[in-house]
Amino acid sequence: MNREMLMLVDAISREKNVDREVVFGAVEAALAQATKKLHGGEVDIRVSVDRDTGEYETFRRWHVVPDEAGLQLPDSEILLFEAKEQIGDIEVDDHIEEPIDSVPIGRIGAMAAKQVILQKIRDAERETLLNDFLSRGDKIFVGTVKRLDKGDIIVESGRVEGRLKRSEMIPKENLRTGDRVRAYIAGVDPTARGPQIMLSRSSPDFMKELFAQEVPEMEQALLEIKSCARDAGSRAKIAVVSYDKRVDPIGTCVGVRGSRVNAVTNELAGERVDIVLWSDDPAQFVIGALAPANVQSIVVDEEKHAMDVVVDEENLAIAIGRGGQNVRLASELTGWRINIMTAEESQAKQAQESDGIRKLFVEKLDVDEEVANILIEEGFTSLEEVAYVPLQEMLEMDAFDEDTITELRNRAKDALLTMEIAHEESVEEVSQDLRDLEGLDPALIGKLADGGVHTRDELADLAVDELIDLTGIDEAAAKTLIMKAREHWFTA
Repeated sequence: MNREMLMLVDAISREKNVDREVVFGAVEAALAQATKKLHGGEVDIRVSVDRDTGEYETFRRWHVVPDEAGLQLPDSEILLFEAKEQIGDIEVDDHIEEPIDSVPIGRIGAMAAKQVILQKIRDAERETLLNDFLSRGDKIFVGTVKRLDKGDIIVESGRVEGRLKRSEMIPKENLRTGDRVRAYIAGVDPTARGPQIMLSRSSPDFMKELFAQEVPEMEQALLEIKSCARDAGSRAKIAVVSYDKRVDPIGTCVGVRGSRVNAVTNELAGERVDIVLWSDDPAQFVIGALAPANVQSIVVDEEKHAMDVVVDEENLAIAIGRGGQNVRLASELTGWRINIMTAEESQAKQAQESDGIRKLFVEKLDVDEEVANILIEEGFTSLEEVAYVPLQEMLEMDAFDEDTITELRNRAKDALLTMEIAHEESVEEVSQDLRDLEGLDPALIGKLADGGVHTRDELADLAVDELIDLTGIDEAAAKTLIMKAREHWFTA
């Protein structure tokens, strides 16, 4: 029987072109499964087959768990203190094994053994095919629609399959069995029972790769797409930069009579593409990203990573776009939060901010509004600036003499110290469950504390825009943080 096992392993290995070790693993799994059925319960069985003689041994195993954890699976776990009575230096997560009688191969149901072995073989074949495909380094999957699976589409390329989920399709796109389709390889899910290659046609990376195929200058590293934002099937924006002065980045991507951009648009069901010039100057980049709207002025808030963009009434609708599409895509493209407003709205906001700064100076520096207004007119917007702007620069102000400036700086430093002490006391009031929340760092915790948020539930109760105003993080991060804070509501 042992000789027959070795002959069977060799035959399957040759027939299926699978490594001999994989077949041995399948045989061991089949023997272990049969043994487990005889014992019943959640026992853990390991079978070891000698690769040279075909003889095999069977072991029952217990997983060592911490004493305080208790036994969750009594048939296959053992507490640490009990394990140490058998093996003195054993540790948590080790295993204790006990030899038991092996099940004769003849006792295994032929069909059951065959199914386990063939499944292992199929898994190995699939893994080999997948690795061979991925080793080519392709970023776009080209194949035909094989079938529909619960709303998803299975795309076949040779003997390899990919899954295009409904959420990754272009809206209103109607793909049928047999259609030729291209999609971006978004990742590989080794735990998936079906196709393991995950595809996307709505990803910004798909658009980047399509342009890379149409624009040879990208392969030559003369041109690069720095960022891309898409409203799949409707509109997209890409930011391009040229590394060669002779290459016009926008014109090169458009192509002769629009040939290159049209090829991408046709692949994406008519999706309109705005091509803008990338700039390392954030304000200039945002101005380009909001095209075709004309921008009057921009106010940059580095701390909140946001920009107030002023446009005239005629350009307001264009800048915002239908359903806010233009400003949303521009924000995703540039990575900045963009607030579109008219000149009147901008003036009102600036006046409101000036009022806030004025009240801060009057209260914390103990000065009258006239002194506060002079500081504002000279460009001071915070106590830190009053306290730490070089003395020589402040002495250039005609409105104050040196003694007055020195007194203002001292008052500002004292106020900052008092505020820092109050801040630390507020942070100390933050509950441990909020401190332990994934995604929060000390800086964010401090901002939340300053805003009166001291517990996880208080964070969970915030609206997205409230959290953005408190912390300055972007919308996606704010949504993620709030949902994280609410998780315990649904798992309690």
